[in-house]
Amino acid sequence: MSRLRVVVADDQVLVRTGFRMILTADGIDVVGEATNGLEAVEAVRRTVPDVVLMDIRMPELDGLEATRRILTGGESEPRVIILTTFDLDHYVYAALSAGASGFLLKDVTPEHLVAAVRMVRSGDALLAPAITRRLVERFADRRPDTVARHRDLAALTPRELEVLGLLARGLSNAELAGELHLSEATVKTHVARILAKLGLRDRVQAVVVAYETGLVTPSGQA
Repeated sequence: MSRLRVVVADDQVLVRTGFRMILTADGIDVVGEATNGLEAVEAVRRTVPDVVLMDIRMPELDGLEATRRILTGGESEPRVIILTTFDLDHYVYAALSAGASGFLLKDVTPEHLVAAVRMVRSGDALLAPAITRRLVERFADRRPDTVARHRDLAALTPRELEVLGLLARGLSNAELAGELHLSEATVKTHVARILAKLGLRDRVQAVVVAYETGLVTPSGQA
């Protein structure tokens, strides 16, 4: 596998410098840096990285809009990890809805930073479903006219809908297998098919879709 390529977008030079040092020390190439969202979009177009570390709050263009532009801007879309100071942040939720693969707090340990970048590059979601669920339950739209089935979900079989619903409630593959009396390999196949049918990048996106379409609702709410 080729060396992992990363763009770091943050308006604080100390954050960019620190992350660059940590990543390059582990054999990861930092191919671009940006101080605002516009520079981030341009850096991605110019360098075609595998992963973007994106500060959510930056001047000129914030990380949310930059994420949207990056993930709708071409054939080779990188994975985006949001950098934030607060874990339960409505901007983070919006970024996940826009296609980000997870988020990191800025005081992340070096080991966690490297592991996170490598994890999303391999196609895995950075966040556990339970953490994503907390964000979605706090910030997802709660309109009373929410339809219980989005048109995109019509492509799923009854079993896939069941798997998606349990996934959105934070169950791991092992827990899904136990709940449904299936092997973990079968569960992984179901999850892969759900992602493919709905055109989703990872499990984080699946959790967001499950709540936003009304397939599942927040705890304690109808």
